[in-house]
Amino acid sequence: MAPLSILIVGCGVAGTPLATFLLSSPQPSQEKPHITVLERASTSRPQGQNVDIRGAGVTIMRKLGIETAVRNAITHEEGVQFVDDWNRVWAENPADKTGKVQTGTSDLEILRGRLADICYLRSRAVSEAVKREGGRGIEYIFSDYLESLEQDGDKVHVRLAKSGEQRSFDLVVGADGLQSRTRRMVWGEAGEQKRVQQVAGMYGAFFSLPKTSTDSLWRRWYSAPGRRGIMVRPSDSRQPDRMTAFMMIMSDSDERLRSAARDGRKGTEVQKKLFAEYFEGLKWECPRFVRELQKADDFYYDMVAQVKMEKWSKGRVVLLGDAGYCASPISGMGTTLALNGAYNLAGALTQHPDNLPAALASYETKMRPIVDLAQKLPLGGRAPYIMNLETAWGLWIRNVIFYFMAWSGVAMLLARFAGPPADAVPVEEFGFKQLEEWQDEEKA
Repeated sequence: MAPLSILIVGCGVAGTPLATFLLSSPQPSQEKPHITVLERASTSRPQGQNVDIRGAGVTIMRKLGIETAVRNAITHEEGVQFVDDWNRVWAENPADKTGKVQTGTSDLEILRGRLADICYLRSRAVSEAVKREGGRGIEYIFSDYLESLEQDGDKVHVRLAKSGEQRSFDLVVGADGLQSRTRRMVWGEAGEQKRVQQVAGMYGAFFSLPKTSTDSLWRRWYSAPGRRGIMVRPSDSRQPDRMTAFMMIMSDSDERLRSAARDGRKGTEVQKKLFAEYFEGLKWECPRFVRELQKADDFYYDMVAQVKMEKWSKGRVVLLGDAGYCASPISGMGTTLALNGAYNLAGALTQHPDNLPAALASYETKMRPIVDLAQKLPLGGRAPYIMNLETAWGLWIRNVIFYFMAWSGVAMLLARFAGPPADAVPVEEFGFKQLEEWQDEEKA
């Protein structure tokens, strides 16, 4: 039987690890899948918000042979400090550098784009090795996206929007994020509101900005009345003069926020004006962030949400990572889920090379309990409301409580039992080749 032809939509932290594992199967190179990776952006972009790799994600990172590259690119965040209007630190929760306790800051904090870039370069290196052995490897298509997608039972027929090229594949994998175009095309726009479930009326904006004298390797978390907040965090070693920011608003009543989220990157100017309006006139360093968000060329805005679906495959199309089961940044499990999904989908396809329905069913079976666990947010989903309060008085009480929790050691004790459940995720063996540690010298 001919090797599977697979289109992976999305060159992120799920899509290229899937391709790498598929090419690391014990099959001869000539029998390995023919893989195409389609990415709307013009190139891999090593920037974006801070993410972490935890528990099972670390095990899979090591199987990919990228631990050295990742550790060379981490942000070295020391932990989180809760600050007030005058930048006074009320509580300080340090990172656990051993990787044994799942605190708010893991020992592997990295920019999402930097991790995606490492995964892309790793896949490219594996692809070149497969090609040298007579296989097809991976074809990368940047600056294009799907215009149409149709299935006829045996194949998935797609048309690329910019080139107009038509192609057919045995399998299409949608690894294109929370606002997945693949998901909307296959499952329909009508059900998106049910599938994409916003968390606590929360909207977030990410961007980078110049470092100042008040910034350090500690993440500072500032909260303002009206359920608004800002986190400023260190970037990586290649950008020592930059920081990353996450600005957050919780509102169930302002339709402008929802409308702006629907517009995606097309509505950037409106999104920036909305955030400037919400944070204008606040204390702490808010004037700085209002000023810098308007200048940022890497500004990204969206609702904070989870994706919940009864099934992640439909015919010969399957969803991977945030496109199928986003757990939201609040979970602390997004990257670990993406890596687990890529690993388990590759394993299922390798175990059932001639039976695609069986492979997709196996993927579903393996991932469903992991996703269910990851999507259970702390305190029954009430954590965002507890962390982001409506009144100044409420925030003062919260800060006092945080002070005593940090001083007494209760905060670290809670982390041992109530942190992200990354260590509870199993990693099955599928017989993939253990890849040697890799480091791109030009990117080091």
